Amino acid sequence: MAGPLTFTLLCGLLTVTLAETTLRPPAVLSLGREVIKERLTQELKDHDAVNILQQLPLLSTIREKPAGGIPILGNLVNSILNHIIWLKVTSANILQLLVQPSDEGQGLAVKIPLDMVAGLNTPLVKTIVEMHMQTEVQAIITVNASERGHTHLVLEDCSNSHGSLRISLLQKLSFLVNSLANKVMSLLVPALPKLVKTQLCPVIKEAFEDMHVDLLSLVRAPISLGSNHLEFDPLSPAIKGNVIQLKLGAKLVNSQGNVTKWFKESAVSLTVPALDNTPFSLTVRQDVVNAAVAALLPQEELVVLLDYVLPELARQLKSSIKVISTKAADQLGPTQMVKILTQETPDLLLDQGTAKVAQLIVLEVFATNEAHRPFFTLGIEASSEAQFYTRDDRLMLSFNEISSDRIHLMNSGIGLFNPELLKNVTTEILNSVLLPNQNGKLRPGISIPMVKALGFEEASSFLTKDSLVITPASQ
Repeated sequence: MAGPLTFTLLCGLLTVTLAETTLRPPAVLSLGREVIKERLTQELKDHDAVNILQQLPLLSTIREKPAGGIPILGNLVNSILNHIIWLKVTSANILQLLVQPSDEGQGLAVKIPLDMVAGLNTPLVKTIVEMHMQTEVQAIITVNASERGHTHLVLEDCSNSHGSLRISLLQKLSFLVNSLANKVMSLLVPALPKLVKTQLCPVIKEAFEDMHVDLLSLVRAPISLGSNHLEFDPLSPAIKGNVIQLKLGAKLVNSQGNVTKWFKESAVSLTVPALDNTPFSLTVRQDVVNAAVAALLPQEELVVLLDYVLPELARQLKSSIKVISTKAADQLGPTQMVKILTQETPDLLLDQGTAKVAQLIVLEVFATNEAHRPFFTLGIEASSEAQFYTRDDRLMLSFNEISSDRIHLMNSGIGLFNPELLKNVTTEILNSVLLPNQNGKLRPGISIPMVKALGFEEASSFLTKDSLVITPASQ
């Protein structure tokens, strides 16, 4: 009997083993910086960020406190500002965003270049004095942990990029007007970054939060699997280099809305490939892919009157049985019946670039369609190559020719015999009956909603040693 010391040692080893085990999620959605840039750009448009820039209160801001923080009370600056009727942004543009790893390496830096023209109206000149203003806003996307330990993406440290502000006159006018404009520009240098932080940064943060909500929503969009569907649930985010990775849980849900299978983080291997220049990738663990295929191909029983449907195979079967028993072969009538039962759902095995499906099949032969007992029952361990490909935004799958790897005699009413004698003809029957039936069910494919939701029309796919990876097709 093991003593206390042995028990303590075993517990210690088990604790170390569990601590060293890396739990991997059922799926990972990797988002490249192009996706982040395009979606945040769209959200800024939806939040009318340009209009916010056009409404910046330039004049009231520089009147409140000029450069150096000296109040404007009857001094020269106040006198100058009194010559300004209005000062406002007449045109504004948000240029192409830039997303890159932050300097600290703990997040993604989002740089938003702003290009504006401000108009200044003064009685000193009949035309509007225009100033060109260029600056850049920077914010950091990081992973933040809540008090309950949950992690989520946040946008922090939104401010004007240091040294990015440039203000210049678009045209030269009189000495007096130029002097006035130069003074206004000197007051705008400290004022504009403050306005950006107080007026635009909240809008940028709202746009990011809405983008985040939209991303989580498209992740949760159900994937139809016949009468069932597969759902992903966000678990936690991570930022690796210039890529945001969303770890996903998964579940199978039936037509009544009941969860039939949960997939959680486990020690099952999952290889997440590098994005490189790919905008996004969805990497799905092998057990989830297997369950999805099983949902499309549940256990079923097929019955076929062989002489009516496949007369040539009926003659081959009769000839093969005649080798075993002439009496049994003579009993085969024109309504001879073959029953095929898939004992279990197909088991999909993934490898680097290839996939194989294994099935356990029960095949029975009846002399006529009125016979209650079969001549014999065979158990067949079958396999075939599986091909994944894509069509538009749909993931397609088809099985190639079925091979009978092992064949067993489970029951016989015509005496014991070597089932290998029937291997060729039963394999032909499986390829003529079962294979078209399964490929017919697989033919519609699996629509992947997030492909179009992320702005792409076509998907592509490839296999690693332990996962299926879906990406947008190369443009």
